[in-house]
Amino acid sequence: MECNIEDNLKVCNCSYPCDRKGRCCECIAYHRRRRELPACYFSKQAEATYDRSVENYLRTRSP
Repeated sequence: MECNIEDNLKVCNCSYPCDRKGRCCECIAYHRRRRELPACYFSKQAEATYDRSVENYLRTRSP
């Protein structure tokens, strides 16, 4: 499977400057190693905190 970085960048909501932006498979692998979720799982407000923890995800998604 080929990574289409240009298409990925159109929907990527990550505001953190890194070299994985648009390379979803690399991004997911990176965050998985750190026991985190990538920015695309978070709302715009939650993403801006750069807290990618699963706990933060659950906290921000709770009703």
